[in-house]
Amino acid sequence: MNKLAYSNSRRRFLAHTGVLAIGAAVPFDLLADAAAKKKEPIIDIHQHIHYHARTDEQMQAHQEAMGVTTTILLPAGRPANSASTHQGISNGLQAQVGGNAESYLFAKTHKKQFRFGACAVPDAPDAIYEIEKYLKLGAVVIGELKFGVDCNAPEMHKIYQLAQQYDVPVLMHWQHAMYNYGFEHFYKILELYPKVNFIGHAQTWWANIDKNHTDQSILYPKNSVAPGGITDRYLSDYPNMYGDLSAGSGLNALTRDREHAKAFLEKHQDKLLYGSDCEDVFGTVASGKCSGANDIDTIRKLSGNKKTERKLLYENAKRLFKL
Repeated sequence: MNKLAYSNSRRRFLAHTGVLAIGAAVPFDLLADAAAKKKEPIIDIHQHIHYHARTDEQMQAHQEAMGVTTTILLPAGRPANSASTHQGISNGLQAQVGGNAESYLFAKTHKKQFRFGACAVPDAPDAIYEIEKYLKLGAVVIGELKFGVDCNAPEMHKIYQLAQQYDVPVLMHWQHAMYNYGFEHFYKILELYPKVNFIGHAQTWWANIDKNHTDQSILYPKNSVAPGGITDRYLSDYPNMYGDLSAGSGLNALTRDREHAKAFLEKHQDKLLYGSDCEDVFGTVASGKCSGANDIDTIRKLSGNKKTERKLLYENAKRLFKL
């Protein structure tokens, strides 16, 4: 063997044994656990196409990096300059999100991994027609409803009635003084439409897990949580109320008081659903920028047992969305 061939062969041998040595340093049970987690299905009930100009390829890679196996794309309604969109501020769900057509076409092309929702500006003349069009095409949810309108407004009742007719959930973004007004009176809607499943999401929804949350202008409270807030009661008292754990608001609710979060996840283990709702392109905890990946990691750490974890990351959504 000449010197060059010997040198190359030796380098390959050292590289191979080096890899084996590194692998041997990692406990086998950790490797097995990581492999098992990667194989476990995860349903993400809250993601968007074209989120702040993120490309389709970046969004797909993001979901795969998180280990998500099924994603529900929530579209925006058509752009409109009206009171409910704050004269256009909330067009594209205030995040340049793609609409019904984009979400539907992408999901249709990627049937194994993606589903889609239906959305419209509630007070638009063709709102019900637009939503129903996509429900007929297979939309599995109405939402994300993120508009400046009272939850008890006539146009919202038309949407709830449509959800009842098509037996799909309604996902609502609750944000004080900005989106979906009247949170404290929403129990009236829950009682009026017991056959409609509602999913609560966003800052006001998650801030109100705390019984002592009185200043509704504080959207991301950091203090410890006293059980019994409005959100806690809605989840406890109404079989048709569910919670979406997505975004910074959902992550904040889990991390601001971890002891409370453990008890909260245990108590509402059949009513909570994993969602990401993050705009980054990474999809990893290591990036420090992905709330969706951090949400999965936090849920796994706080669930208490495997059965609860699987409900939160997969089984509840599979049942609710009939996937």
